[in-house]
Amino acid sequence: MKEILSGNEAIARGAYEAGVKVACAYPGTPSTEILENTVRYREIDSSWATNEKVALEVGIGASFVGARALVTMKHVGVNVAADPLFTLSYTGVNGGLVLVCADDPELHSSQNEQDSRNYAKFAKVPMLEPGDSQECLEFTKLAYEISEKYDTPVLLRTTTRISHSKSVVNLGERTDLVREAKIEKNAAKFVMLPGNARVRHVVVEDRTVQLSKDGCSMPINRVEMRDAKVGVITAGIAYQHVREALPEASVLKLGMVHPLPFDLIREFAAKVEKLYVVEELDPFIEEQVKAIGIPVIGKEIISICGELTPGRVRKAFGLPENAQATVGKLPGRPPNMCPGCPHRGVFYTLNQLKAYVSGDIGCYTLGFMPPLSAMDTCVCMGASIGMATGAVKVLSPEERKKVVAVIGDSTFLHTGINGLMDMVYNKGAATVIILDNRITAMTGRQENPGSGHTLMDDPTNAVDFELLCKAIGVKNVRTINPLDLDECKKVISEEMERPETSVIITDKPCVLIKREGIFKAGAPLQVVDESCTGCRACLKIGCPAIEWVPASGKKGKAHIDPLLCNGCDVCSQLCKFSAIQEAK
Repeated sequence: MKEILSGNEAIARGAYEAGVKVACAYPGTPSTEILENTVRYREIDSSWATNEKVALEVGIGASFVGARALVTMKHVGVNVAADPLFTLSYTGVNGGLVLVCADDPELHSSQNEQDSRNYAKFAKVPMLEPGDSQECLEFTKLAYEISEKYDTPVLLRTTTRISHSKSVVNLGERTDLVREAKIEKNAAKFVMLPGNARVRHVVVEDRTVQLSKDGCSMPINRVEMRDAKVGVITAGIAYQHVREALPEASVLKLGMVHPLPFDLIREFAAKVEKLYVVEELDPFIEEQVKAIGIPVIGKEIISICGELTPGRVRKAFGLPENAQATVGKLPGRPPNMCPGCPHRGVFYTLNQLKAYVSGDIGCYTLGFMPPLSAMDTCVCMGASIGMATGAVKVLSPEERKKVVAVIGDSTFLHTGINGLMDMVYNKGAATVIILDNRITAMTGRQENPGSGHTLMDDPTNAVDFELLCKAIGVKNVRTINPLDLDECKKVISEEMERPETSVIITDKPCVLIKREGIFKAGAPLQVVDESCTGCRACLKIGCPAIEWVPASGKKGKAHIDPLLCNGCDVCSQLCKFSAIQEAK
């Protein structure tokens, strides 16, 4: 049977066909849809973890008792999971374990452009890189075979283009594994005390050498000989671009990008007159090829930044780029919070109070965008609170009052709790605002431990943020309605004056929350033309439902799109002329 699947959908299908029993992840674009598809296969226990480290540890636990496990995350999530990953390389596995890391060249939805292939080399584990949806399915299944044959976790690297592009995939049946999950004690292998770890390190080094040799005969590493004048070593989506841009070139397509099949590379290099490496981001393959003494051209012509396209590859080789279709100039679409987003009023207030906002990762990062312009830092998940603690340690008492850390509910549970514990423990005098919209909104509205439901749609315990903060030791915890600007200003300004840690929790759900009965929209609003003076005060919140209608010889008027407005009422609180009212 054939279906058209995205790379993420194909990986989920591959996990199902490989007999995976447990799948765990923290949502992060471009990897999120993998777990949203494994949940369709009831044979797989699929769950969202509080963060990527926990997700990998769940997968490790399942593997150690004999089950095949899938763990997925975006590239920056691998940073969070690195601690268990590096030791897992030493312990090896029992049931196969595959970790999908989805890179994001061009930073479509990420804060950096790191190349996860370096993790494979650093942790000394094999990495496969598919080049289309069919390979996503096949490589996922192969990864489990490699994992169990070589006693190792296997990294499966995708990129945004592979994750979200769709192509035809041949589907297979689920494998019924003979191995069943059961406890089999093996402390020498799984307890990484120094004495055991020294022995396992030797195993890891021998494994890497063997994988490099065996990679020369693996079908996923293949030579495609054409014109011998130009030879290209490539992998993943870059292979597709090379085939389109340089159809006559000979190609060594690598399906396993670590460890590299050096003997196969030497053979290929000897067959071509000029050798190139075409790869996105770091010169990962190029540097290793040069290290074994083979001259190769790579980053001299291929950019180290951004993602490749066929046109960029053609340009790098001195060929004319393909003609682009002529289209009219499209209007800009800057990212923006949704109409009625409960975060908007908080950031408007922080701007008015001239706060120094230590920000975090989520929808609310858009508080940086004008006209709200109310975010001053953003580094990584959960960093806002720790950075606020560091800032107040060195600022004067007056400057200290301006520091406010802003973090979402899912991000707080991900890695913010430790930061808050540290702030309380070390007597940090800063205000923390937890924006609780009851969902992991930015990546597509996934459940989290604060939402009350699991990925499998089972009701479960919902974290009580107020009780949690008090248990940590926060004495001053207040809950506010973020759509009430007067309440926001009063409470936030009062807490900013406190000489100790304080926490404010906002209590309104995401307007796009999937669970019924949680968000209740109000009646759409409208602008009464006769009352509107054109003062533009309503534009200061940056709501996409409000547009400006210019008038010849006049200031113009505001207009509210009734199809976008959900009646949050924030804009009417800014209007001093009562020109914004409920639509008739």
